Parts: sequence; C-alpha cells; structure tokens
Amino acid sequence: MLVKKVCMIGDFGVGKTSLVARFVHSVFSDKYLTTVGVKIDTKVVELPDGEAIKLVLWDIAGTSALSTTEQKYLRGAAAYLLVVDGTRAETLNSALALDSTAQQFLGGVPRILVINKHDLLDQWEISEQQRAELLSDDRPLALCSALSGEGVEQTFLQLADLLDRK
Repeated sequence: MLVKKVCMIGDFGVGKTSLVARFVHSVFSDKYLTTVGVKIDTKVVELPDGEAIKLVLWDIAGTSALSTTEQKYLRGAAAYLLVVDGTRAETLNSALALDSTAQQFLGGVPRILVINKHDLLDQWEISEQQRAELLSDDRPLALCSALSGEGVEQTFLQLADLLDRK
C-alpha cells in the first residue's frame, strides 16, 4: 500500500483541523481549539483503479509565513492542501505566500488550494472574479465546507489521485 505524507497549511482559523476531522472522522466541532505544533491523523482511501493509499495528514499550526519549524514539518511531504477562509480575504494572500515558500522548499509536489467555509458563501470576501483568476493557476481549486462536509471527501480523493499519478 502506498503511504503518503500530506500537509495542511494556511493561516490560523481557516479550518485545517476541521477539514481533517470531517474527512477522517466524519465529524465537525464548532469549538475552536488552536493547533499547537502539528497534529497527525491517517486515513486509507481507495483510488479509482482499486488501489489503496494511506494518507498521513499533518495538520500544521496556522501561520502566515513558514518558520524554520514549520519547514521541518513539511520535510518529506508528498503533497499539501493550502487552506483559505472564504470569509477572510487576507487568508488568501497568506496562503499564496505560503504556497510560494512551500513550492521552493518541496519542489513541484501536488497541491490543492481549498477555500473553506462554503456554507457561509454570502459572507465571503473572495469574489467570483478572484476565484476565476485562481483557476488559471497550475494548482486545482476546491470549494469546501468542513461544517456541512461539502467538497471535503472529493478534495482529499482528488489529492490522493494526483499522488497516485506522480
């Protein structure tokens, strides 16, 4: 079985931990507990070709810039999810800066830009035009809601599929 390390990166409070909890345990908690350091979970998923892949999910504490410590957490990652809070536009700028640093550190590993909190679409500060511009980049874009579960499973499965093709 393939085993792949996947990191969750993004600013504080964007929903990284909630996305992992929804994907791995099918739960959502509205209690906000900040991640300190890193939290690791795993889940085995079946790929379209019937092969299984074990995703080792490293939920890295929220940050707008990768320090030496966070870069150490990234070491060995085969892919990452770059998470943004759709209701806070500044988290997109942070995510794009994190993406640039992570790409320099990891090389061209697969990644997906995830805009979370789709259940709060009427409160989003990231416009349709901005989302359209993000689509032209070389990384996939996913719209998710950790609260409702919308798009979560599909996003992780898409990343697993990208890993399988690499």
